Amino acid sequence: MFRKSIVIMSGLLIIFFLYLYHESLLHWIQTNENDYVLLTTVIATLMSLFPVIPYPLVGGVIGAAYGPILGALVIWMGSTFASILFFSMVRYGGFHKLGSKILLKYAATKKVTLLFERNAFLSITVLRMIPVIPSILINAYAALSRVSFISYAIASGLGKIPAMALFALVGHTIVTNPIEIVYMVGIYGIFLAIVYTGYRYWTKKITVDTKPV
Repeated sequence: MFRKSIVIMSGLLIIFFLYLYHESLLHWIQTNENDYVLLTTVIATLMSLFPVIPYPLVGGVIGAAYGPILGALVIWMGSTFASILFFSMVRYGGFHKLGSKILLKYAATKKVTLLFERNAFLSITVLRMIPVIPSILINAYAALSRVSFISYAIASGLGKIPAMALFALVGHTIVTNPIEIVYMVGIYGIFLAIVYTGYRYWTKKITVDTKPV
């Protein structure tokens, strides 16, 4: 109970801080550019961990300030560190035991959870590539399941690369050549469609193969 209280109170305090000062922090990133990469990464981590504003907006600002390569690296590190922190808060903050019981209590969630755990690395990697799926849901679900910390951290980091690169490129392109955004979004949409279609086919095949004869 004590660990849960500490996690919840710490999270609420950070959310309150970001709510009050998120505009100032974004303005600071825009004006300081490449001078404080480490501090910008910390800010990106907090804003990804507690998204009081959409993280693509944060990524766009950082991409515009730092450029497509360094910007992508900064927002990727921030997002990856945030997902690992959230996973750790849920897994080791006293929520894991209760959450696991809930996931395995009902037939529908139990079936999905067991399939997810059996193919955790690929599932997490692919789900991370689809930006419309809230990151917090993937973090929480993985933390409440029996996925190992190492598998989650690596798969999560790999899966975040395309989306974080896109956010940085969009932010950089807005201030250089806005028309290119249309092409980038189109290419990324095709990429997501291919990934999602392949993943759906693979999960269906796995489900059929694991059904009892």
